[in-house]
Amino acid sequence: MLHLEREGFRCRTATTGPEALRAVKRDLPDLVILDVMLPELSGFEVCRRLRGQRESADLPIIMLTAKAEEVDRVVGLELGADDYVTKPFSPKELVARVRAVLRRTRRPADASETVVGALTIDRGRHIVRLDREPLSLTPKEFDLLDALVEAAGRLLSREQLLHRVWGYARADDIESRTVDVHVHRLRAKLGGEGHRLVTVKGVGYRFEVGDG
Repeated sequence: MLHLEREGFRCRTATTGPEALRAVKRDLPDLVILDVMLPELSGFEVCRRLRGQRESADLPIIMLTAKAEEVDRVVGLELGADDYVTKPFSPKELVARVRAVLRRTRRPADASETVVGALTIDRGRHIVRLDREPLSLTPKEFDLLDALVEAAGRLLSREQLLHRVWGYARADDIESRTVDVHVHRLRAKLGGEGHRLVTVKGVGYRFEVGDG
């Protein structure tokens, strides 16, 4: 955390899973860096519980782990993590990831609003409504939907989405799986409007903005 503090971030630490949950409940942070290998409760379980609580459902989460296996990364992403950093990593990389996630989750107050069918994407408040009811989307899910809606029906490849939403310069099999996991979760949350999120097999995705 020393490197983050040197870059101007105010940091708090917790040494166990339960302590982390209490700290978030006591004072909601702007972002959580969550080590998978926490004692008492794993980082996966802490992430699951944070996503299940209304006050922290949209909290940006970066998972940190020494495990490099694809299954661990996929599990973390399926639980709603916004990014996943594998040890060993450079302090500069972690700072860059933190800045990127925060930049994506902070919008200007006068940002535009888009209506597509029963969906309203309010960029200023970072909220998506379905039939006027707010959806519980993670910051990454919001950014993914925003990128697809902004493309106005044009096909976006997995590589394009990884660059726009995740800030990755290139894609590999794990990163491509990341996009698929988030699209699957997003489509389910969109309910009756989920049909608008169209899969183009082997290429990527597009969002149908017209009626139908």
